[in-house]
Amino acid sequence: QFFPDKRAIVWALAERYTAESQACISAALRDVSDAQDLKRAFSELLDIYYRLFLAEPVIRDVWFGTQADKALRALEMADSRANAEFLVAVLKRLRPDADPMELETAAFLVWQMGEAAVRLAISVDREEGDRLVEAYKRMALRELVGE
Repeated sequence: QFFPDKRAIVWALAERYTAESQACISAALRDVSDAQDLKRAFSELLDIYYRLFLAEPVIRDVWFGTQADKALRALEMADSRANAEFLVAVLKRLRPDADPMELETAAFLVWQMGEAAVRLAISVDREEGDRLVEAYKRMALRELVGE
């Protein structure tokens, strides 16, 4: 009754989840000072995201709703870019001699692929989903920290 249509509801929920996730990501990455810190923080963030999608079906519904609307997809893309920037800030501290454009590209791609990996993981049985998330973490961390 407070929203004119379903799109407005999805938009409001997407904005809320976006703000909450950005605060969580920012806090988790703020004090990362070495590769081990990054591995821990990145793994924990991915686990939180995965558990959230498993536990909260409404978040899945919001995501599906964003995919059906061009303006909502743009909001999601802006969120992904903002989240990748938190990761870029860490990478610039850990790899000060690296090409900033390469760091930005890698961070954005890793972030997008992480979202896709979690969405794939929740669409299969839990055991396979868990394996997919762990495999993604290993792949992403090799790209981010070179190990």
